[in-house]
Amino acid sequence: MRLLWKSLDKMRCLRKRSAIPFLGFLVTFLLFLNLYIEDGYVMEEDKRQLRETSAHPPSAERYVHTFRDLSNFSGSINVTYRYLAGTPLNRKKYLTIGLSSVKRKRGNYLLETIKSIFDQSSYEELNEIVVVVHLADFDSLWCDNLLREISRKFSHHIIAGRLLVIQAPEEYYPSLDGLKRNYNDPEDRVRFRSKQNVDYAFLLNFCTNLSDFYMMLEDDVRCARNFLTALKKVIASREGSYWVMLEFSKLGYIGKLYHARDLPRLAHFLLMFYQEMPCDWLLIHFRGLLAQKDVIRFKPSLFQHMGYYSSYRGAENKLKDDDFEEDAVDIPDNPPARLYTNIDVFESYDAAKAYSAVDEYFWGKPPSTGDFFVVVFNKSAKISRIKIATGSDDRQNDILHRGALEVGEKLVGTKKGKQCSSYITLGEFKNGNVEVRDVDHKISFDVECVRIVVTATQKEWLIIRSISLWTTPPPSQ
Repeated sequence: MRLLWKSLDKMRCLRKRSAIPFLGFLVTFLLFLNLYIEDGYVMEEDKRQLRETSAHPPSAERYVHTFRDLSNFSGSINVTYRYLAGTPLNRKKYLTIGLSSVKRKRGNYLLETIKSIFDQSSYEELNEIVVVVHLADFDSLWCDNLLREISRKFSHHIIAGRLLVIQAPEEYYPSLDGLKRNYNDPEDRVRFRSKQNVDYAFLLNFCTNLSDFYMMLEDDVRCARNFLTALKKVIASREGSYWVMLEFSKLGYIGKLYHARDLPRLAHFLLMFYQEMPCDWLLIHFRGLLAQKDVIRFKPSLFQHMGYYSSYRGAENKLKDDDFEEDAVDIPDNPPARLYTNIDVFESYDAAKAYSAVDEYFWGKPPSTGDFFVVVFNKSAKISRIKIATGSDDRQNDILHRGALEVGEKLVGTKKGKQCSSYITLGEFKNGNVEVRDVDHKISFDVECVRIVVTATQKEWLIIRSISLWTTPPPSQ
């Protein structure tokens, strides 16, 4: 590992001229490599490539060649971790929550963050999560004192295998001296953010095989009640769609969800570019690298920043997520479905955006009597509640002035795909909105379609801001 970082140091010295113009090019190049090259990673081969690179000037051509050989980061990084508290269970969990923490000049919020994670989870939810804390400060006295507090306050969670505390030894870290000062950051700022990238990389690397999904939090966060249940609903609603990172907070590296299978690539990516830019900027490049073009962020936010002092210099940091809700369990289920409409769509405001929990909407040109917007489920479902909102704060008149809400059954094939052949009306739109509860008590069949029908032509355009559906839990739940 030392040879690897020494080689990287030599590469850094050779690249006094800014490598930032190359970074965008390399990220784009990596996109195609990751799409077409099969997985494979050998640590010794990486070392050999890095030694070769350090022995020659890093021209653009050679830089890209080296990247080609290092682009498939599907294996783990060779780090021997210290287990400070707890040991991993043999059984994979649903979700790993990762926290990296360092000594702050003012305040410490790690214990409150861990407490919030456990307190805001039900017993059933606790059985599906594991929390991994990386004490990433090189001050052994600080680590020992904090470890004693964690062990005292959360001993039952450690015994149950729900809490692990680890540390990556200092000898595995690259040199943090003489780093490139991109963006005119002061030296201590560059050192702080570069080390933070490595801290996160080692944390991600450790968590690769612990669960199906991974959530990154910062160490000064408060959680919404039953956040795991809300997460599972969102993940289920994305079934069949491609995603790399789902966001449940708009702040920093808080509430970012990944497939666990992507963690090795992300860990290697952070290591490769650890000195280039802050981690939250690198995440944008990583998301694009794996072909997720747009941000996928959900409301309400499930995590809130609660610290008042930053881990960098103890500076004040009172940022708050105004989309956070303490009780966010009322998130709709929205079963997987296909959406169709005969209303003229404006630009890219397509039908699917009305059905997403992401902050986006459908926008169409003025509809006429008989126009429709239909949700066709992949599988029939028992629906308990339907809520549809039209218009927006900016365009309050782009509502559905006259319309009906219908549910249907008996799917049949048509030229435009499957549609229901039988519908009944549940309600009428009032002031652009409609909500119907106890749907499962008002109908005698499992729903296969939900349809909005325009009952009067209007001059105004139509925004469908959200279509929210709640399913009936099975009797055992």
